[in-house]
Amino acid sequence: MRRLSREVGAMCGRLGAWGKSAAALAIVLTAVATSAQVLTIDTSGRPTSVTQSAAVDRRFAQVEPTKVALPAAELTARSRQALLRALEIEPGFAMRPFPGGHKGLTLVANGKLEPAGEAYLDMVTTFGVSAKPGDKVVITDIKFERSRIIFDFNGGPDIKHRFLRHIYVGDEVYQQPVIQDDGSVPTGSRIALVFPGRIPDLTGDQVESLLAPLVSFKVQSPAQAFTDTLPPMLKDAILNHHVLVGMTTDMVLIAKGQPDRKVREMDGQMPFEEWIYGKPPQDVSFVRINGNRVIRVELAVVGKPPVIFTRDVVEGMMRTDGTPAVPPPASNTHTIEMGDVHRNPDTQSADAPPTLREPGEKLPADDGKDSRVGVMKPVQFPKQTPDDAPVAHAPGTQTGTQAGSPPQTGTSGGAQPTPNTNSPQPSGSQSAPPPPPASQLLSEVM
Repeated sequence: MRRLSREVGAMCGRLGAWGKSAAALAIVLTAVATSAQVLTIDTSGRPTSVTQSAAVDRRFAQVEPTKVALPAAELTARSRQALLRALEIEPGFAMRPFPGGHKGLTLVANGKLEPAGEAYLDMVTTFGVSAKPGDKVVITDIKFERSRIIFDFNGGPDIKHRFLRHIYVGDEVYQQPVIQDDGSVPTGSRIALVFPGRIPDLTGDQVESLLAPLVSFKVQSPAQAFTDTLPPMLKDAILNHHVLVGMTTDMVLIAKGQPDRKVREMDGQMPFEEWIYGKPPQDVSFVRINGNRVIRVELAVVGKPPVIFTRDVVEGMMRTDGTPAVPPPASNTHTIEMGDVHRNPDTQSADAPPTLREPGEKLPADDGKDSRVGVMKPVQFPKQTPDDAPVAHAPGTQTGTQAGSPPQTGTSGGAQPTPNTNSPQPSGSQSAPPPPPASQLLSEVM
């Protein structure tokens, strides 16, 4: 122990010697961090200065501070019991996305929200969403600390007995945990309401007013709670049952309800789902959805040509600066598309087939009427000569004689042609003698 104490003392001395240099280094780093900027260069070579505090979605932006008069007196035991009776199992509606995680959100009374902006978005991305804007939430647990009140919604973000699950009781052979793991996963969230000093002597209505930027206990429906978190123009469109390009499926369901019919199709390589509202002869609306966003709205009115909307008008409304997350390309920028190029067969022609020609090169075959490459021309058969014609055998002629030569009659040693008995004989000529009988031929052989 003495040796450990001496080592700790020596380490503290070294830390004290480094204190001044560390403080100076911290000041330099702070100055550099505050002046840090991002430089982007367009195709013309001109740099553009962009600060780190970029605009974010309105749902993750800083809240508007409340203005609730806080009592000067400290919270008493009786007031604490009154708060428990008034707030526990009290239903409300979420006005912001509630992240999971053990830490949760921290709201300063009549002050700002921590975290906010990109840090808020990172927490939601890391721990998931416990409740979306407009979802019903219930206070299930309240804890009082020195200067804060911790509220757990929908069961809280922690597993019950999360420490006792790691404690085992038994001997060397058999051990079992004090609390068995039932496999349940927490789905709740946590909000800490922080005060500048001690917790003042508050009432239930005052606490609900302080939590109003995150939880609303006054609205009567999820649709009202959801639309209260949206910009005025988008809120009016939803309440008037209009669908805009860029809306989420939740916005469409609140504005129009469930569609009469759903159709799933493919546009090239992109799958989409068509939500159809209405039936002829009434007005029909075709809402095309890709993922969770509306990408196309078509309105078909009887007797009028259809009206199609494809420009996203919601993305700019949902951001604090009113600009879309991905701005349209400038005139001096060039976007390169990766992968297969999709063409419209009605307005765009396909590329020319590959060729080994050099640019501007011509072939002798191009002198014809049809200069296209690879065109099949008529097949030319060889001309037939007279010597190749077949010989026509006249009756009574020998095989191999040429046409037009007189037939040869009996010659010595030559075979006589077999007379054709079926051919008509000329008048006045004698017929050929009949063949000898079979008995005569047999006697000659013997």
